[in-house]
Amino acid sequence: MRSRWRTAEAGTRALVTGVALAVLAVAEVLVRSTDLAGGFAALLLLALASTLPLAFVLGTGRLARSCAALALSLACVLSLVPFGGLTVGGVVAQLACVYVLGRAGATRLGGLLVLPYVAIALGSHEELTRIVAVLVATLASAAAATGIAHHVRSTAQAHSATEQAFADTLLEHAARGERARIARELHDVVAHHISMIAVQAETARLTTPGLPTEGATRLLAIGDTARTALTEMRRLLGVLREDADTGVQRRPQPGLAQLMDLVDESRDAAGSRTRLIVSGPITPLDPGIEVTAYRIVQEALTNARRHAPGAAVDVELRYGDEDLAVRVRDNGPGPTVDLSGHGLLGMRERAATVGGTLRTGPAPGGGFVVEARLPVKSEEEATALP
Repeated sequence: MRSRWRTAEAGTRALVTGVALAVLAVAEVLVRSTDLAGGFAALLLLALASTLPLAFVLGTGRLARSCAALALSLACVLSLVPFGGLTVGGVVAQLACVYVLGRAGATRLGGLLVLPYVAIALGSHEELTRIVAVLVATLASAAAATGIAHHVRSTAQAHSATEQAFADTLLEHAARGERARIARELHDVVAHHISMIAVQAETARLTTPGLPTEGATRLLAIGDTARTALTEMRRLLGVLREDADTGVQRRPQPGLAQLMDLVDESRDAAGSRTRLIVSGPITPLDPGIEVTAYRIVQEALTNARRHAPGAAVDVELRYGDEDLAVRVRDNGPGPTVDLSGHGLLGMRERAATVGGTLRTGPAPGGGFVVEARLPVKSEEEATALP
């Protein structure tokens, strides 16, 4: 309803503009009637024909606009050449017509309507006619250029808005996909721990000698609760896999034990030197930490192959008492891409899910570096009973 109202309002404004210019042109012809040698009726008709079609140029579709523009320009030329009586209203209508065509993208037709005035200015023997033709040709060219510039600017803004919307949508979908993948992997890890709770509770209930009845009941309830939670989590995992990634194949989640295979694969794919450097006492870590570290290294190696082909890459793992430091550095040209890309966003989200931090940017001395710090907890601590 609002669109129809706006269309009707635009049509009304166009009609009022055309009629106002027609009244102005007719009034001018009537005032100048004493100076006209003849053809008064023809000039009145030409005055109407050189102004009223502007209503169709301003308020109709492309085909009707083109036909009305041609008719208006023809009437202006006929009014100028045989009679030398082009009205001010006709000049304004001609300029508005050329501007609207340029703004609507009909640049060829707008330029074509200027050519008759150029021809009249070059070929006419009447000085007054030649002056009027030069004036109209100059003003019409300026009006056409203004309309074309407005059209180009509007088109560029529309394209920019479309590209920005597409980029935002793509980034949102990529972030959703990465979050779904992270959720699936962490879900598998959490499911492992819940199953361990169920197993240990059942084992403690059956193997602890002299266990009070109340304690056995509590352990049985713990096991039942863990199994129920595991069932619900697996059901939700099935829904998540179906919604986010059809055709997903279940497989063991990778960890740091598979990191050497990943480095070898990257070295073979890129044909460049890729090293794995490990320091500190190697200790088994929580599976969620290992999956996160593996995926960060995997994404960093993929980015290095894509943006720094042939560059040497160092993958460093440093085991500490409080955290695991992961560092991937290449000696390529540095950050030649947007540092807010999808892969970097996914790595930051992965680090954040386990309480870690991630930094990316130019490496000292050249190249690009990805550094992550992930809080660690040994697997024995994670699974030990109090």
